[in-house]
Amino acid sequence: MDDGETRRETSERTAALPAMRQNRLIHLLNERGQVTVAELVALFDVSRDTIRRDLDVLEERELLVRTHGGAVRNDRMVRVDTTLGQRMDEHSDAKLRIARAGARLVRDGETLILNGGSTTCYFAGELGGHRDLTLVTNNMRIPPVVSDASVRALQILGGAYWSVSQVTIGAIGFPSVAGIRADTAVIGAAALSAAGPSVGRLEEAVGTAAMIDIADRTVLLIDSSKFDAEAFARIAPLDRIQHLVTDAEPDGVLREALDAADVQITVC
Repeated sequence: MDDGETRRETSERTAALPAMRQNRLIHLLNERGQVTVAELVALFDVSRDTIRRDLDVLEERELLVRTHGGAVRNDRMVRVDTTLGQRMDEHSDAKLRIARAGARLVRDGETLILNGGSTTCYFAGELGGHRDLTLVTNNMRIPPVVSDASVRALQILGGAYWSVSQVTIGAIGFPSVAGIRADTAVIGAAALSAAGPSVGRLEEAVGTAAMIDIADRTVLLIDSSKFDAEAFARIAPLDRIQHLVTDAEPDGVLREALDAADVQITVC
């Protein structure tokens, strides 16, 4: 074998290595649903830059979706690019039932902190039977739908305005003020997996996590179309959620994770 043939065979083997690694990566991703860069670096014994290039290539081929620090299967990632008005019309019957069931968990005189989303808007509209509530929210759609008779005070959180979802995002001042707390955080999310609820933007996830931190309990309102999926930014693990209100029984891995986290499930 001459030097030309040797160099050609070496080149072919070198070119085949990324393809073999990427095939193994996709197989692993299909099994787990998500992977991190750190896991892949350890598994394949290559640099972080190499793994990032692999993920970029596979995302271009629409075989996965990149996330902060890793990737998820393409079929599990929820992309949040529709307006709040459009989302209000999607699964509206289920969201209304969820909102009514969620409102029944509220006690008169409570302080509620609500994040953005269509289901929390429906929930706010179902509070008319309550009295002496204090609402804290970054959801600009909520003030017009709340009954004046039910609300003692309504506080709007500041920040940059995100018009797609009609919310303010950014630093939340309330958690940093001494003595400020909420009885209940009522949150919506774009997706729910065994890892917890998630939303489309990191700033939104950070703000919602801060709401959970200052509340004595958390009620998650989410319809079953969002089960077993993930959006870009995870809010909190399931053990930070006390109540899940939804329109269908979760099953499989998600149900096992909810039970393990001792989440109370209300199906309406």
